[in-house]
Amino acid sequence: MKYDPNYGRKKEAAPLESAFKDLLKTYRLEDKFQEKLLINSWPELVGKTIADRTGNIFIKEKKLLVKITSGPIKKELQLNRSKVLSLIEEKIGKGIVDDLIFL
Repeated sequence: MKYDPNYGRKKEAAPLESAFKDLLKTYRLEDKFQEKLLINSWPELVGKTIADRTGNIFIKEKKLLVKITSGPIKKELQLNRSKVLSLIEEKIGKGIVDDLIFL
């Protein structure tokens, strides 16, 4: 059998963004990438004041668990949980996290 260097490749050039998305889809890494994107964009979502008082942040079973080191800020975030979830859905997308838990 003769080697064909173009086998399995697209003939036209693809934009980097779509090529990256195709790569994530092929290796089934879309959800992990979105989770890491959410964790890394936490300071941008909630602001510097809250981000400075955030300890650990991780996702487990579609729940975003956030360790807050300040009691008043933790209480304020608990009262505005739905707003934070809507910010996450707006920035990252739906289906990444279903619940938000402040520790």
